[in-house]
Amino acid sequence: MADLTPPQKRHLKALAHHRKPIVIIGESGVTPASLQEIARALAHHELIKVRVNAVDREAREIRIAAICAATDAALVQKIGHVATLFRRNPEAPRIDLP
Repeated sequence: MADLTPPQKRHLKALAHHRKPIVIIGESGVTPASLQEIARALAHHELIKVRVNAVDREAREIRIAAICAATDAALVQKIGHVATLFRRNPEAPRIDLP
């Protein structure tokens, strides 16, 4: 996924503000099933929130980076345990980016 410009990130943050996390990553970490669910949600919604429950910040960072790499998603923002991800659906785009 190409990097998002600051105006695009601002727009996506505003759209994601009222959304709730769709997928929750627990202590077992990033599993193939959780990656499949995230990929499916990204294909349908394009913009999702993922809650990553990890004990420390470093573990959260590693898990979020692994999710982004495996799903080819761009990290819009992360606040605490929640990461906002975006991936354009080329077949049926739902979100217009500035």
